[in-house]
Amino acid sequence: MMGLRSLGPIVLLFTFALGTILAQTSAPGQACESKNGTSCEECLQNVTCLWCIKTRTCVTYPVRSILPPHALCPLNDARWGLCWMNFQHLIITLAVLGGVLIIVLLICLFCCCKCENIGSSRFAAKMERQMNRSKSKQEERRAEMKQRHEEIRKKYGLSGPNPYSRFA
Repeated sequence: MMGLRSLGPIVLLFTFALGTILAQTSAPGQACESKNGTSCEECLQNVTCLWCIKTRTCVTYPVRSILPPHALCPLNDARWGLCWMNFQHLIITLAVLGGVLIIVLLICLFCCCKCENIGSSRFAAKMERQMNRSKSKQEERRAEMKQRHEEIRKKYGLSGPNPYSRFA
């Protein structure tokens, strides 16, 4: 029951995104090319459009290739989604953030594994000390009980050899 409840927002978000994409891509070739010579903001109102600053053209984003080819528009002049960010800066930023994220994850894994080993060795040492203490207390109690039994045997004259030992 809980699994179905958690799928509700995901399905709703997927439906909304699909509806938005279908609404904006009804005539992708004509919608983008018809905005040639306009502004970047007008071109990028449609998510399938790519604005090239150098040629001031609005073209359909080439979805088959991840990055637009240099013949279509150089990365430094290509805009998609936001007019103030070009692909070159976006790629550099994402590469740096990805590298930092990987380094942070490796450091965290290294520290966690090291700390876990230190913690487990501390725990093992603590358990060993506790076990040694309990063994020494047990040995002391055994020695006290043995001494007490010897005193009782002496008191009642049973300290000699055990008369029943020859039957065993």
